[in-house]
Amino acid sequence: MTTLLDGYREHIVAAHKQPLFLLLVGFITSFVFIRFSVRMIRAQVRWWPGNVTPGGLHIHHMVFGLGFLLLGGIGVFATYGGHPWIDWFGLAFGIGCGLVLDEFALILHLDDVYWSEQGRKSVDAVIFGILFTSLLLVGYVPLGVVPGEETRWGLITIISVNSLASVVTLLKGKVWTGLLGIMVPGLSWIGAIRLARPSSPWARWRYATRPRRRARALRRERLLHRRADRARTWLFDLIAGAPDKVPANHPAAHRVAERMAARASAHLDAHAARALARRQARLADRRSAAAAGTAGRAPGAADPAVGPGPDRSRLAQQRRRTVRAGRSRAFAVGPTGLESRPARHPRLRTHTRRIGR
Repeated sequence: MTTLLDGYREHIVAAHKQPLFLLLVGFITSFVFIRFSVRMIRAQVRWWPGNVTPGGLHIHHMVFGLGFLLLGGIGVFATYGGHPWIDWFGLAFGIGCGLVLDEFALILHLDDVYWSEQGRKSVDAVIFGILFTSLLLVGYVPLGVVPGEETRWGLITIISVNSLASVVTLLKGKVWTGLLGIMVPGLSWIGAIRLARPSSPWARWRYATRPRRRARALRRERLLHRRADRARTWLFDLIAGAPDKVPANHPAAHRVAERMAARASAHLDAHAARALARRQARLADRRSAAAAGTAGRAPGAADPAVGPGPDRSRLAQQRRRTVRAGRSRAFAVGPTGLESRPARHPRLRTHTRRIGR
């Protein structure tokens, strides 16, 4: 105990990191407490107080978290960051961070998705916030910048390259690697060099014309990333509890399905509108070109954009006479029976049908 106290005085108090340390303590403590509370409420334990519902209104704990955030933030400015107030306000701010980020998914979706699959985003936000604060506490700074140091072009180059690599890593769908790479230079460089995840924006932009690379990305996703996702899901279930398994006929499932169908319909409508606009623009260009060609062409001459008028009419009359005569034509049917084309291969089975009206 004496060794721990001496280390705390040397590395925390003497280094002026006690407010940040208390912020981290409040962050972790509030998250652990509130997750224990909601799991007790979910299990319907009798001796646990339960939800706060004055007048039948369910007050989420992020409301109390916002109060702690305001208390900590305003208190630091009101006391000019003096001791010992900054330590207590740092603790209050950490408590508010834990309570608010535990319901980050509700703020993101504007819906009560706490015990659904979307609610896992809250656990992601909390874990990242704790890791970020811990790295600051042990001495890491964002992008390797240390205040007060002399400006050096080599350091600026490394910071710029690391920032670019972090952005590329995030575009490749590797969120954890890209975010932690901001704090740890070199980590995001590895993520920027490796293949992107198939569902990432980078894969949609760069792998559409590269089937081999996309196949490699899919194979890696199937072999490696899915195992990592299963391990992460198991860890999150252990920390925060497993989400509810909503049946297909549940009203919540119907709401999600209707929301997804509305988004897909809006996307298809926008795509159809763009296609119609392009088609109308092409028709307008053709009409203007035809009008310009007609204005500069002698009467009775053939239109070069459409082809010679008498020849086209003669071919149409010949096709109609062929149909009326009922001539036989040989067509080939593939193994599936869905294609009809002239027989050119001995393996294709041919049949004859009469063409008539």
